[in-house]
Amino acid sequence: MKQTAVYLIGIGGIGMSALARYYKYYGFFVAGYDRTKSALTQELENEGILIHYTDDVSLIPDNCRNAENTLIIYTPAVPKEHDELNYFLSNNFEIVKRSKALGLIANEKHTFAVAGSHGKTTTSTLLAHILTVDSCGCNAFLGGISKNYNSNLLLSSSENLVAEADEFDRSFLQLFPNAAVVTATDADHLDIYGNVEEMRKAFGKFVSQIKPKGTLIIKKGIEIELPKNGINIYTYSYNEPCDFYASDIKLHDDACYGFDINLPDKKICNCKLGVPGWINVENAIAATALAWTVGVDEQKLKDALASFAGVKRRMDVQINTPKLTYIDDYAHHPEELSATITSIKNMFAERKVTAIFQPHLYTRTRDFASEFAKSLSLADELILLDIYPARELPIDGITSKIIFDNVQCSEKILCRKDELLDIVSKKEFDVVVTLGAGDIDLFVEPITKMLNKKLNCNE
Repeated sequence: MKQTAVYLIGIGGIGMSALARYYKYYGFFVAGYDRTKSALTQELENEGILIHYTDDVSLIPDNCRNAENTLIIYTPAVPKEHDELNYFLSNNFEIVKRSKALGLIANEKHTFAVAGSHGKTTTSTLLAHILTVDSCGCNAFLGGISKNYNSNLLLSSSENLVAEADEFDRSFLQLFPNAAVVTATDADHLDIYGNVEEMRKAFGKFVSQIKPKGTLIIKKGIEIELPKNGINIYTYSYNEPCDFYASDIKLHDDACYGFDINLPDKKICNCKLGVPGWINVENAIAATALAWTVGVDEQKLKDALASFAGVKRRMDVQINTPKLTYIDDYAHHPEELSATITSIKNMFAERKVTAIFQPHLYTRTRDFASEFAKSLSLADELILLDIYPARELPIDGITSKIIFDNVQCSEKILCRKDELLDIVSKKEFDVVVTLGAGDIDLFVEPITKMLNKKLNCNE
């Protein structure tokens, strides 16, 4: 019997929700479980997808109880003792990880894979926008919500597919792309890999899976084992001369950048990116390099760069006035924090930058405590929250304080989540940025309202 239903365990994740939308679009009955209700799960429910929030086998819809016609997709964050997962395992359902499901879809398309320990989401979302603005079009599975399309899934009749290639749990090894970019290989997910050398071996394996005659775009300076199967290999950078790089970079009054893009065969002059931050110029070079492999029209490329609205929670400007600026960002790795904070300080020179950061995972905090302290010390002021545990249990001796004690900011506060809004209400900010991959996003709306109210009162 042909499969007609899909059940997703962990359906509220950014990658899982895109798969849910994909299967719903193609006529499958789609349902799922998630531990926590969120704005994203509410959107899925509004689109007709059944979701429940208690691990209870009796809540699985009847349409998803036939092993012959139901595909089960789960995220590796789901614990092994999960009752629903074990029900499907014991009843001989076809069960695949999220990465495998994406790999099966991508294998039928001309796939662009965007890999890297950071920069993936903005680069892949911008590439999808470039291909959509250009006549070639694309499908895309994104790791964030595109502000141009208000979705993490783009669908079209095109054979092109853009996929974010996630290194967590070695998920990207399910992809065999036609073209790929590697944006960074900084140490991360050491709970999975053990050390950075093993992580970089996985990146080497990933790029070896690029299809014959395909293309690899790799950031200049990254050292991984490169494929020897005859694929085309190019380097890119922010502004260091190589195959793809930016030059004549200018900061505009709106905090966005203008620049020229140098390609192997020509220069595209007078480009402007629609979102702020020097790090996004670098991401734009990577996206442009991938688009160049399929011959995107030069004017359409410039139009796409200029009209790019960004990704929710990636350098996401909530308020921008001469008196007060508030930006929200997903940065949760020391290198990401450094890039985001330095981008903001470059954009708003001479202004005081306050960072509000929520560490993500006990293991990541343990492994990079000193690096986090160094990155956060780039801010003028720090408000540091407790660790968001996600899938992990506490580790003895590992708290936010091991970061806090080594931060060199002259002003710093360590606080619990339930204290944050009270602290924000009593402080005067100039430029403030919320940072983290946990549930700090729940504070964006109340902080925005609180700061707007302060602005209105001061006028």
